[in-house]
Amino acid sequence: MTRAMWMGAVVVGLLIGGAAQAADLPKLPGALTLPQGEGSPGPVTFNHDMHVDTSKPAGSCTACHATTFRILGKSSPEKAEVVTHDRMKAGLACGKCHGKQAFNFDDCTMCHKM
Repeated sequence: MTRAMWMGAVVVGLLIGGAAQAADLPKLPGALTLPQGEGSPGPVTFNHDMHVDTSKPAGSCTACHATTFRILGKSSPEKAEVVTHDRMKAGLACGKCHGKQAFNFDDCTMCHKM
């Protein structure tokens, strides 16, 4: 079973009421460097370990992956939209939390590593 299939099974299990302990989840994916857009002051690297509450990791996965960042697999006809500041300011992508519950967009170095 591939990692994507395993994660999909975990998410489906959680969505239908199953409970998973942290030890039951796969190792979190490594750092993910996002594509750098024109005019970007530097690359943005997403780290799952900074976004997952280890006391309730299952809820952390479904908070983003059920809707905002759907787990689709490479064969899906749907393509993820590029994360831009305009989309984030509209409350989409990272802007679902950042700028509201999490830190704002005032300090570029919080996300962009120059």
